[in-house]
Amino acid sequence: MNTPHPVPDRWHLQRPAGSGFGATDTADDVLAGVDLTGRTALVTGGASGLGLETTAALARAGAHVIVAARRAAAAEAAVRAALPAGLHAFVTVHPLDLADPASLRAFADGFLATGRLLDLLIANAGVMACPETRTEAGWELHFAANHLGHYALVNRLRPALNPAGARVVTVASSGHFLSGIRWHDLHFRTGYDGWLAYAQAKTANALFALRLDALGADDGVHAFSVHPGSILTPLQRYIPRDERIALGWQDETGTPAPGFKTPAQGAATAVWAATSPLLDGRGGVYCQDCDVAGPATTDDMLVGGVKPWAADPEAAARLWALSARLTGLDAFA
Repeated sequence: MNTPHPVPDRWHLQRPAGSGFGATDTADDVLAGVDLTGRTALVTGGASGLGLETTAALARAGAHVIVAARRAAAAEAAVRAALPAGLHAFVTVHPLDLADPASLRAFADGFLATGRLLDLLIANAGVMACPETRTEAGWELHFAANHLGHYALVNRLRPALNPAGARVVTVASSGHFLSGIRWHDLHFRTGYDGWLAYAQAKTANALFALRLDALGADDGVHAFSVHPGSILTPLQRYIPRDERIALGWQDETGTPAPGFKTPAQGAATAVWAATSPLLDGRGGVYCQDCDVAGPATTDDMLVGGVKPWAADPEAAARLWALSARLTGLDAFA
């Protein structure tokens, strides 16, 4: 249960921008007529679920897409199976484990050595409601992989972010409705709850984008967070079928519930946030259904919107400082 939260001083920015797109549009719809030739994009977890749809749409629009995946060989096979042969040259796959600082360092060092600028970074990878798991540093896995890993990745890649206009998009979720940042117990030392761990990490994704934009805007780096919608993908691998049915997400045959999106529709908002000129001057906002989201007016996660604790600049600054201490990284200081 979250306590009442003051209205953020940026609340006026959380208003739809009039994109003309909506919940049923796909990533290809959003990119129709958009030419990304010569642009370089990085998609974490870009070989399955929403990430694969994102990778494919960006490649079809002409971008060179770097897929960062924990199991690189399997990711390579998935990308090649999903994309026509003519697009294979537009996508390269590299190993990256967001919960492993050594893997993060190796990936970033390898990219920086190419001298290539990075135009788009979509922080898509993550885990949902997994069994209690801790990294070698003792960090709870949702917070470590979904948030700290992306924090470290962006900071390590800071020299490559294109000063002419790089965009970073974090894939958050209306799951943030369930929890703000648990400042008293970030790593669930006093009792683990997989859903609250996921929720905290999704709030962190939104706050990270908010603070990153504030720190990077003067240097051409902008950031946004997105709620992709409700979609059945491999992200739910830890949620038993009976639980998914009980939650009303699917029926006995596996058919998604009304209101759920396809993966192609779920990928659309991240692609829109990465490319739309309507977001110029609105950095740090939380988006859904291919537009800027309004403040959440209910607790219905299917309706969505953004809760105040996920749009609070003070909380975002506090989380950034904490993340810098934990990782030893702060390239935007």
